[in-house]
Amino acid sequence: MPGYDSDAFRAAYDKVLAKWPADREAMTVPTPFGPAYVNVCGPRDAAPLVLLPGGGGATSASWYAQAGELGRERRVYAVDLVGAAGRSGTDGGRAPRTVADLVVWLDAVLDGLGVRATSLGGHSYGAWIALHYALRAPGRVRRLFLLDPTQCFAGYRTAYLLRALPMLLRPTPRRVRVFLEWETGTGKGLDPDWLRLQEAAAGFPSAKPVTGPRPAPQALRALDMPVLLFVAANSRTHDTYEVTARAGEVLRNAVTVVLPDVSHHALPHAAPPELGRRLREFLV
Repeated sequence: MPGYDSDAFRAAYDKVLAKWPADREAMTVPTPFGPAYVNVCGPRDAAPLVLLPGGGGATSASWYAQAGELGRERRVYAVDLVGAAGRSGTDGGRAPRTVADLVVWLDAVLDGLGVRATSLGGHSYGAWIALHYALRAPGRVRRLFLLDPTQCFAGYRTAYLLRALPMLLRPTPRRVRVFLEWETGTGKGLDPDWLRLQEAAAGFPSAKPVTGPRPAPQALRALDMPVLLFVAANSRTHDTYEVTARAGEVLRNAVTVVLPDVSHHALPHAAPPELGRRLREFLV
């Protein structure tokens, strides 16, 4: 892609990855869409926890702020999304085109990791994938947590989409920074290394992300696994209270936590301590 510097992206990725625990290791597992890259930490015999990042330039490296704490009692697997910025590859350019394809992809990731069933969580677009996977493969998901999920319970704010449009149409490092500073409130709480990674991901040769309608209310009502929903109080992505209200109407085995003083794109790396505490309690 014009303007995309792969060396700068790899360097920025490695700098954020250096914030992970010392026991971090990398794994690559085969899938029908190409190899999936996974950052792993925690005891080998501990219960598994699979983490999916948001879209755009988020990458699995963004979970560094939670990886150490969660890795004390869990075997943490943070996966770079297929067809998105990161180190997961595509097989001859083939990428998922439907939700069913994403289910096949994540099935293959779990199989490659030797994980039969797991706790599963995601942020933003990653939460959308996690929720759809839990609805279609409930036997493989023990517990589900959703971190400020998009397009799950409410749509995007119009103002958010309008602000994102220049970055989406012609991504440049400057446009990425301007957008993130707007959404987070002048970049409050953003890790400079993480921000450089988002800038370096501008123009990454990614596939068109799979999109679709929000899950049907009747399907959500049938979801019987424990669900922990985190919502960012200062999110400009969607209406926080609409998300919590609609989730409360359809999820019958869920706990909702509103995270104070944090925006959508400051997650997960700049999350308040309450996120880690509540998540640990939920995964027990």
